[in-house]
Amino acid sequence: MTIQLDCYYSLSSPWAYFAGPQLQDIVRRHGVKLALKPYDFQAVVVQTGGIPIRTRPPARRSYHAEELARWRDYLGMPLNLEPKYYPQSMPADPEWNKYAGWMVIAAQQQGLDAFVLSHALLRALWAEERDTSQAEVRIAIADENGYDGRALHALERAAAVRQQYDAWSEEAVRLGVFGAPTFVIPGHPERWWGQDRLSFVDRALERLRR
Repeated sequence: MTIQLDCYYSLSSPWAYFAGPQLQDIVRRHGVKLALKPYDFQAVVVQTGGIPIRTRPPARRSYHAEELARWRDYLGMPLNLEPKYYPQSMPADPEWNKYAGWMVIAAQQQGLDAFVLSHALLRALWAEERDTSQAEVRIAIADENGYDGRALHALERAAAVRQQYDAWSEEAVRLGVFGAPTFVIPGHPERWWGQDRLSFVDRALERLRR
């Protein structure tokens, strides 16, 4: 039986971006089914104890930047500490980071492997200074990575996509997810929060395979 690995995350999370290469390697080596589950980060974390970065005290915000720089250098992945299109205060459009998540959900609902699209959207925001809240940018990113961008964009606001997004947000609350990315193996009692916990996910999957 194929093991499923669920990834609860936001398409605005730098840590989800950092997770990409290692997560892809883990999925490949263990032959697991990866379920990308974008959720409404702003709505969920206030219920589960997480604190969005823009509302944290200055000391925690500066430490967050230090950690990003450390991991950027350690992983050798490009990242802008203050990307041009990541709002540093409350955004004018409260749904700015939902659209990319909806596109990922639409891709999965079409039976596509959405991992490449997801990572490309995260990289665009955090390393390429591209505004993923804009439809034309998302369409271009999808096209560049072998997807039909306009077809996926047309499905972003479909009822099935929005219902799935809401359902995964409710799941995240029920499971006690308070950050992104958070990894869960259905039926397994543990949660793993953060890209720096992927080694523990790796070990858990190895135990399950045995």
